[in-house]
Amino acid sequence: MMALRQRPGELLAVTGATGFVGQAVLEQAARSGVEVRALTRREQPAREGVEWVRGDLNDGPALKRLLSGAGVVLHIAGVVNAPDMAGFHEGNVTGTLNVVNAALAGGVERFIHVSSLSVREPQLSDYGTSKRKGEMIVKASSLDWTVVRPPAIYGPRDTEMFELFKLAKTGIIPLPPGGRASVIHVSDLARLLIALIPGGEDVTSQTFEPDDGTPGGWDQVALARAIGMAMGRRVWPLPLPRWLLEWAAKLDRLIRGDKAKLTADRVSYMSHPDWTVSESARPPASLWEPQVETAIGLHATAAWYKEEGWL
Repeated sequence: MMALRQRPGELLAVTGATGFVGQAVLEQAARSGVEVRALTRREQPAREGVEWVRGDLNDGPALKRLLSGAGVVLHIAGVVNAPDMAGFHEGNVTGTLNVVNAALAGGVERFIHVSSLSVREPQLSDYGTSKRKGEMIVKASSLDWTVVRPPAIYGPRDTEMFELFKLAKTGIIPLPPGGRASVIHVSDLARLLIALIPGGEDVTSQTFEPDDGTPGGWDQVALARAIGMAMGRRVWPLPLPRWLLEWAAKLDRLIRGDKAKLTADRVSYMSHPDWTVSESARPPASLWEPQVETAIGLHATAAWYKEEGWL
């Protein structure tokens, strides 16, 4: 791959670099010849092309160091699961506001914000409400912004859709009542985020919804069967009524506490019948197109989980 040209001062500042999406972004940045400065709450091993800055989204001095001399901010960090609205607000609203203010104070012009499809129906969940407010902060600023709303993201290191792979081992995958959803492989998302760095009139002040290119997204039953095939199992997709999912969420909270994956907030979000991307919001084909066919990507992801001992 040809290296992405960076003008002087276009060091890429990244939040959330140690997470699932962030790790894929660091890999793609290295392939594209992009120099990165990344925020981290914990000590990290040395990595070529990456300068680590210790701190978090509430650490003003750390954000100042992160953005010093940077030309572009890629804001990935956020909270996807929390026991209450306060947890979502701190990570997705206050955290975003802090990064936007730091970018403005530091003279950084370009801002790429990773949001979520959940903002289209913010009334359904605290998560969606908080991501919507985060988007509003970015869009109200004077920054040269682009917002990306990924659908369900899968791939190596993912701990969210991993739950479905684990369930596939049992031969039964419980599902929401019904509907469709779009998906995207994490490497495809990372390529898009890096491709957006230079900006330009076709991406400035735009909101994009990328996916794997499947027209109309995936029927949830078909996706569950595809995950089963990736695991080498014939699975029984089991759509459940919302009341039963709500009961299961209470049980998960009782067993796993704040680490519960199935929460009441998530049940409300999952039960919506349409989480497919909007055709009109796809990124320009001249800039980016998905490369990972989902059936193949799911097999590769299952293989990674097995090799790493997750399954």
